[in-house]
Amino acid sequence: MGKPLIIGVTGGSGSGKTYFLKELLKDFSDEEICLISQDNYYKPRDEQPVDEKGVRNFDLPESIEHERFYNDILTIKSGKEVRLLEYTYNNPDVTPRELIFKPASVIIVEGIMVFYWEKIRKLIDISVFIDAKDLIKIKRRIIRDAQERGYDLNDVLYRYEHHVMPFYNKILKPLKDEVDIIIPNNSDFRGGLIVMKGFIRDFLDRN
Repeated sequence: MGKPLIIGVTGGSGSGKTYFLKELLKDFSDEEICLISQDNYYKPRDEQPVDEKGVRNFDLPESIEHERFYNDILTIKSGKEVRLLEYTYNNPDVTPRELIFKPASVIIVEGIMVFYWEKIRKLIDISVFIDAKDLIKIKRRIIRDAQERGYDLNDVLYRYEHHVMPFYNKILKPLKDEVDIIIPNNSDFRGGLIVMKGFIRDFLDRN
């Protein structure tokens, strides 16, 4: 296996990154694509920064163990596997799984902050931004956070207003002008999905 292609995928919270990537991976084997997500590199809950009301803020760069994230990307790129426990946001109803990331011809690095750190950004060959309107993103976030993280509606809305949107407007949104591909996902992403699948398949066929 030659040098892997590294694709960075970002987008606002609730933009549909996870579902897009789930659909993308259906057409490829584990030997062809390895997906590694920033979501599993959050610091422990008791180490998360808190805002003026004492609410833990997961939408700050300092919330992430980015050095470990960076080193694990390098490890996979070098041909070695990485193992770590799934991050569950201390949800008592979820038992963390052991995640195994194996070397592959294509490495997808996903998360809201993957383009924030220069050293990680420099590893990425192709940058992708999944985009959606704010109203759609917050609707998706309400559903996800209730089901997966056990947050009630007031908690979700507070975090969205005071944590999610300030991060998006200040840090993430300006990066949209610098990416290679923007995929709209207000109703569906079929066109963007077809383009990405075709691009990756072409790369795999040539390498």
